[in-house]
Amino acid sequence: MTNMPTTLTIDRRADRVHVELNRPDVRNAIDQRMIEELHAICAELEQQPRILIISGANGVFASGADIAQLRERRRDDALLGINSGLFSRIAKLPMPVIAAIDGWALGGGAELAYAADFRIASTSARLGNPETALGILPAAGALWRLAELVGEPVAKEIILAGRILSAAECLAVHLVTAVHDPDDLLAAAHALADRIAAQDPLATRLAKEVFHAPRASHPLVDNVAQSILFESDAKFTRMDAFLARRKR
Repeated sequence: MTNMPTTLTIDRRADRVHVELNRPDVRNAIDQRMIEELHAICAELEQQPRILIISGANGVFASGADIAQLRERRRDDALLGINSGLFSRIAKLPMPVIAAIDGWALGGGAELAYAADFRIASTSARLGNPETALGILPAAGALWRLAELVGEPVAKEIILAGRILSAAECLAVHLVTAVHDPDDLLAAAHALADRIAAQDPLATRLAKEVFHAPRASHPLVDNVAQSILFESDAKFTRMDAFLARRKR
């Protein structure tokens, strides 16, 4: 990135990048500057694939889109898909994305979490999509991703009836896979990243790509991806190590 980010705090490591949303004065509301800075992170990770961890500063993941900016957007802005384009790009990153959700994740903040491959939460997490109360709809992924994640009945309660899920409720409907004390949340996110990083990176990338391939492309896409991995050095190295361990 050529410019220093102003809405993100970034920790780069060899196998991962941790991005903290950092606009604490507005509960990490997602504004145009944050969108641009997250696009820059995506560009970096598309060129140098690594695991991405997203969290929020000061006990809040993201309270939603910046309402002051959102109020001024008109028809042409909606058609640009400002937030949906970013979240789709995040979902398509080569390596897995982990959302570590502490406190509020509402509206666009919740939709950002839905775009991740993994969602873990603190006990104080609250997720929901209150957009219809503001006279708009959740157009950045909730209307289709959420039903895929939790099923149509729960998704409709959240989107059409304004239900806000607690951390325990998120776990019960499998919207998150684990709940931790707030002080332990980032350590848990890094522990999950460690587990991902222990896998073969190319196999992980191809598995993610094939997982999201259209149904009609299976099993051909699976076989093609496997043919690539069958020729990789990592396959032979890892299988030889496995066989050597089994002989002990």
